[in-house]
Amino acid sequence: MEAVPDISIWRLLAGFGLLVIPVALSLFAKLGIIRQLAIATGRMTGQLFLMSILLIYLFRWDNAWLNVAWVIMMIFFACFSAMINSKLSFRKFFGPVFLSYFIGAGIVLLFFNKVIVNHENIFTARLLVVIGGMLLGNSLNSTIIGISHYYESISKDKKRYLYLLSLGATQNEALLPFFRDAMLAAIKPFMASMATMGLVSLPGMMTGQILGGASPETAIKYQIAIILAILTAVTISVSLSIYFTSRKAFNAYGVMRDDFFKK
Repeated sequence: MEAVPDISIWRLLAGFGLLVIPVALSLFAKLGIIRQLAIATGRMTGQLFLMSILLIYLFRWDNAWLNVAWVIMMIFFACFSAMINSKLSFRKFFGPVFLSYFIGAGIVLLFFNKVIVNHENIFTARLLVVIGGMLLGNSLNSTIIGISHYYESISKDKKRYLYLLSLGATQNEALLPFFRDAMLAAIKPFMASMATMGLVSLPGMMTGQILGGASPETAIKYQIAIILAILTAVTISVSLSIYFTSRKAFNAYGVMRDDFFKK
C-alpha cells in the first residue's frame, strides 16, 4: 500500500486556519475561550514537536534502559496530571497512584509486547514507548474519574458508610458499594466507546497504521489488541489506586481523613 504523504509546514499552518471557526463562535457567543484555546493550541503544538524530536533519538538509540526510564517519566507526568485535575492531596496520593500506574501499565505493556505482538525485543522503543503512552493516556482520565467519584461519594454519603460500620460491617464491606460505583464510573465511558468502534469512528491506532501503509486487516488486529490492553490497564490502575489510597485515607476508626483532600 502507498505510504501516507508528508504534510509540509505551510500546509500544516493552513490547518490552523480551521481555528477561525471556534474563535468566531467564541466572539459571537461570548464564550471567553479564546485565550484558553490559544494556550492549549500552543502547548499542544510545542509538546508534540518536542516529542517528535525526542522520539527520533529514542528510536535511533533504542536502548532498553533509556526506554524504560522514558516510560517511568511518562508515568510520573500522568500521576502529576491526575493530582492536578482532582481534589486529592498531591503529597499523600501521588505515591499510591504512581505505584498503581506502574503496576497496571507495566504488566499489560509487557504482556502485549511479548505475548500478543511476540516481538523479540519487548523493550524496543517503538513498542514500549508508543504502546505505553497509549495505555497511560487512557488510564489517566479513568483514574481521575474513578478516584474522584470514590471519595466524593463517601464524603457525600458519609452517614451511610458509618451506618454500615455501626451494623458490624468490616471497613472493606462498608466501602464495597462505593468501590463498585467508582469502578463503573471509570470503566463505563470507555466500554461505551468500545461498542461503537468501527461504526461511529475509526480508532486512532487503526487510522495511523492504515495511513502508514499497513493493511486494514493488520490494523484491525492491532486495534482490537490495544483496546483490550487499555481496558485491562484501566481496570488494574483504577482498582489499585483506590485500594492503595484507601489504606491511608482512613484513620484507625475507619473515618476518612479530611487532610487527604485539597482545601
